[in-house]
Amino acid sequence: MRRTRYVLGSSVLALTLMMAPAAFAQDVSDIDFGDDTSVWANDGECDDPRFAGEGTASILLQTDLGRDATDCRTAYEAGTVTYLGEDGAAAPAVADNGSATDISEIDFGDDSGTWANDGECDDPRFGGALESHRFADATDCRTAFEAGDVTYLGEGDAEPAEPVEQPDASEIDFGDDSGNWANDGECDDPRFGGGLQSHLYADATDCRAAFEAGDATYLGDQDRPEAITEPLIIDGIEFGDDSGNWSNDGECDDARFTGPGMGASLESHIGADASDCSAAYLAGTITLADEAVSGNGGDFRINFGDDSSASAFDGICDDPRFQGRGAALELYESNILADATDCRAAYDAGTVTYAP
Repeated sequence: MRRTRYVLGSSVLALTLMMAPAAFAQDVSDIDFGDDTSVWANDGECDDPRFAGEGTASILLQTDLGRDATDCRTAYEAGTVTYLGEDGAAAPAVADNGSATDISEIDFGDDSGTWANDGECDDPRFGGALESHRFADATDCRTAFEAGDVTYLGEGDAEPAEPVEQPDASEIDFGDDSGNWANDGECDDPRFGGGLQSHLYADATDCRAAFEAGDATYLGDQDRPEAITEPLIIDGIEFGDDSGNWSNDGECDDARFTGPGMGASLESHIGADASDCSAAYLAGTITLADEAVSGNGGDFRINFGDDSSASAFDGICDDPRFQGRGAALELYESNILADATDCRAAYDAGTVTYAP
């Protein structure tokens, strides 16, 4: 079904038909019919709103003015349409109740929406999907309306929202760039309409740039998340801290655990995703992959061995029975029970856990 945007009112059509023979009769050579670039060209109906009559389409689009030459010339020569003049008849938009609305009567609002000026009309009064952008996506919606790409559906019961008074950029705590998606050109902080709670106060450069460019609106402060910096122990399990790159993203990435609350199982996040993993553990969505491993609080004694490893005394635990930030990236069986001093120090500091 053809998408409708503009329609010639029946009263205007009737009036122009009565007046046309006397006022607008012209020789075909005097009319610039244009070209056939309309998507409705060569369909047997004249879609150019400069013409009226039984040979025209029932819906006339301003975007088809001068773009349906063959159909309109054929209809004009056959006497089934009348030429209304170079500007054609005014073609107002159709509201959802069938009444016509001129563009001058529409309050498009302003561009205070987070997604304003992105080339898409998000105002639900024009079929957009964001209630937050009602009266807040003026440029996009006006452009789309004038191009015939959207239809004005009416005001409804809503009134324009009171604009949020914007502080000076110097008054806003943008935070830092610790978020995983910081510096990607998009503001992800939900205080500016971003969609990542994990990037609260953690996408400073992107959000500052968007705010200063007028592309993001500051919606107000939220409580800054408190990262765990000291080792967290629950039920004898040492969850560690929040030093992992993917901490505070709502999923546990510590490879020691298993269950539906897990994200990626990352060796690098052993003891480094405490907030996510402890929350999932308390919610019952993860358990230790090996229940025999109870962290540093278990009722057993650890045999650290000796310092016979070639990597002993380098400040890093090389014994593969230990895992965590204080452990070496590459672990070899030859170092089992052979790096006692380093591993004991890391274990006591909480940077490794015993996972035989």
